[in-house]
Amino acid sequence: MLLGLSLTLIACSAHKRDLRSKPYVKEVFTMGTYIKITSYDKGHEKDIAAALAIAKDYDKKTSVNQSGSELDEVNDQAGIKPVKVSKSVYKLLKEAYDYSDEQTGFDMMIGAISSLWHIGFDDARKPSQSEIDQALPLVSHRLIKFDDKKQTVYITQKGAKIDLGAITKGYVSDRMTDYLKEHGVTTAIVDLGSSSLSLIGHSYRGDDQPWTIGIKDPNKEVSTQVGLLEAQDESVSTSGIYERFLKVDGKIYPHLLNPKTGYPFDNDIQSVTIVSKKGVDGDALSTTIFSLGTKKGYEFVEQHKNIEAIFVDKDSKVYVSKNLKERFEIDKKSEYQLGDIADLK
Repeated sequence: MLLGLSLTLIACSAHKRDLRSKPYVKEVFTMGTYIKITSYDKGHEKDIAAALAIAKDYDKKTSVNQSGSELDEVNDQAGIKPVKVSKSVYKLLKEAYDYSDEQTGFDMMIGAISSLWHIGFDDARKPSQSEIDQALPLVSHRLIKFDDKKQTVYITQKGAKIDLGAITKGYVSDRMTDYLKEHGVTTAIVDLGSSSLSLIGHSYRGDDQPWTIGIKDPNKEVSTQVGLLEAQDESVSTSGIYERFLKVDGKIYPHLLNPKTGYPFDNDIQSVTIVSKKGVDGDALSTTIFSLGTKKGYEFVEQHKNIEAIFVDKDSKVYVSKNLKERFEIDKKSEYQLGDIADLK
């Protein structure tokens, strides 16, 4: 599931280290998007293929839109019986549960609501209020039970559904990145549909030279940028309202759903980009922070040392967390201006 705003890698000058003069690029279509690895290290073609296979394996096991997946079976057996799952899926589900337990705006059991809206698919529609009212009691991570010894997962209420679309890409990018690093890859980009990037090492330009990432303008269909971000050995994840949405009677309904109301989040944010050490943090927390709006979302980021953020609001203002300000430069050709968080109420 795409999160929204895409990220564009900016081309740079020639490298200084003993790396490829041109990158080795390999991609596959899985998890509903093109997943690409760009590497400048020599001799790691098999490792890159194996890393891409990790994404395909998770897609096969966790897609709720693919009959026969492990997650599909867990949902089908809701209120009936526990289901034994593979070790990799069990770990992912436990991680999703922890984020649901500790954060606001994210609940792994959003499936009863997301399946009603189905935004991003041909059968997307605005559900009736009665449908939403009926589904809301089924949106609670408290309805899922784990048995660590048997490695089983049980949804206690029939009709309740797990949907990991807001966390899977970040989690899988971590698994892919860990694998590549363990096999000696030092300079690469793991791109999960451009909404979730994991940067391995420094840029190929030279030692201690960061990658340069273009933050896409959420108001433009073409590759127009809000600004440029420097990053290295980090993950960059974005949630936005413009890329996947449903339009009904002239009103836009983004795909980011509020587990408390059953409707898409409606606040002043157009997109939020999270920079973190772990992709799973950025993926899950981008939804959490998006749910809070710019002011409270900014305050949330400032209270958490492991994340930084770039907010783009509906008034064409950009707000950058303190520790990113020296690494982000707004595009002077864009219509955006840097805002002062103190001006927001």
